[in-house]
Amino acid sequence: MSVVLPYVPADGEDEVRAAFDRVLPLQSGGGQAATVAQSWFFETVVRLHRAGEHAPYTGLKPAGLDVGPVIPLAETAVESGDAELVYRLLATDLHAQLSDRLARVGQLAAGKDASVPAARAYVQAVLGFEVYANHLYRAMHTNPHGEHGHG
Repeated sequence: MSVVLPYVPADGEDEVRAAFDRVLPLQSGGGQAATVAQSWFFETVVRLHRAGEHAPYTGLKPAGLDVGPVIPLAETAVESGDAELVYRLLATDLHAQLSDRLARVGQLAAGKDASVPAARAYVQAVLGFEVYANHLYRAMHTNPHGEHGHG
């Protein structure tokens, strides 16, 4: 129990404890009932964890699911206390994304006066670039609990 509680917000602790109490008697019997009970318990924990992140719960994921390149680097940063590798990956990807999106704006700018569809494509690219940049900025200044940070 003490292993999973740190991953659940404080207001979900009672629900996790109640789920644990319901599952515990079924564990001793083994078999399919124990497997189903254990799965339900972990679904409860993950659902409450995701709610604490203000994120949707989409079910348990199979082991070995590709987490991408950032999570392993973030885990290394937690262990080492050095975020440099995470920073380098994110900075490189961010620069590439912004450059590609801005290049698309530039490509569309040349023909924006040719027709309404061309002007529309240009406006959508401009707005897409601006909204993308704004979402990134907001994500960088939002803490894991959904409160805006300072900066």
